Amino acid sequence: MKLKQYQIDAFAARPFEGNPAAVCPLESWLDDELLQAIAEENNLSETAFFVPSEKGFNLRWFTPVRELDLCGHATLAAAHVIFDIIGYSLQRITFETRSGELFVQKRGERLEMDFPASPPLPCGFSEILAEGLGKRPLEVWASDDYLVLFDSEATLRAITPDYAMLCELDLRGVIITAPGIDVDFVSRFFAPKFGIHEDPVTGSAHCTLAPYWAYKLGKHILTARQVSRRGGDIVCEVKGDRVLLSGSAVMFMEAEITL
Repeated sequence: MKLKQYQIDAFAARPFEGNPAAVCPLESWLDDELLQAIAEENNLSETAFFVPSEKGFNLRWFTPVRELDLCGHATLAAAHVIFDIIGYSLQRITFETRSGELFVQKRGERLEMDFPASPPLPCGFSEILAEGLGKRPLEVWASDDYLVLFDSEATLRAITPDYAMLCELDLRGVIITAPGIDVDFVSRFFAPKFGIHEDPVTGSAHCTLAPYWAYKLGKHILTARQVSRRGGDIVCEVKGDRVLLSGSAVMFMEAEITL
C-alpha cells in the first residue's frame, strides 16, 4: 500500500517558518494503530488525516503519542492540501471532527479557519505551574489549557520551562502570553504530556487567547504572534462563540509512504 503525504508549513509565508504538519489524504480510514504509528514515525507535532464525507471531509489529528480533539495548524495544512494540491473547487471546506464542524475559507492568499471559542476562566494559582515556568505570573486562567499572563514580550521570550514539572499539571498544556511590541499579543505554548515540548505555532491555543485578549483590550480583531524559535503570525477575530483564525501555508515536501 502506498499513501501520499505532504509536509506543510502552516502560519508561514515561506518554508522553514511557522509550524510544520504532515497531511495524509485517505480514501477510507485505516486502523487507529496505523495512524498513530505514522504520526510517531513523522515525529512532527501533528499529522493530519482526512477522508471525504457527505459534508466535505472527516479530519483527525495525531501527535507522536496520541490523538487530539482539536488542532489549528494541521487544519490549516490540510485545507492548503485540499485547495491548492487536490484542487477543491468550492471556496469553503467543511471538516467534521471530534470538536464538531470546522470551516476553512479562502481569503485571497490567506486561509480563514472558523473554530469554536474556548474562553478561559480565572483559576487558582499553582506552585507547580510557577516552578515549571521558572517565574511567577501576573494572572492564571484555565480552559483546555492553562493561560498564564506575564508583563512583557521580553519576559515571555526568556522563559525556559521545566518540561518534566509541566507534565504534572492536570490540563492539556500551558499557554504563556504577554502584550506584544508590534502586535496586540504574543504567546508560547507547551504540551509535554502530548509529546510536544514547545509547539511552534498553535492555532487551537488562539481559541482561548483571542477571547481573553479581546475582552482585555476591548477589540474583536487582533494581531498575534507566537514567539517560538520558528514563530508565526495569526490574525484573530472573535465572533460570538466562534473565533476566526487566518494565516498562510506553503508546501515544503511531497512524499509517498510505502506500507
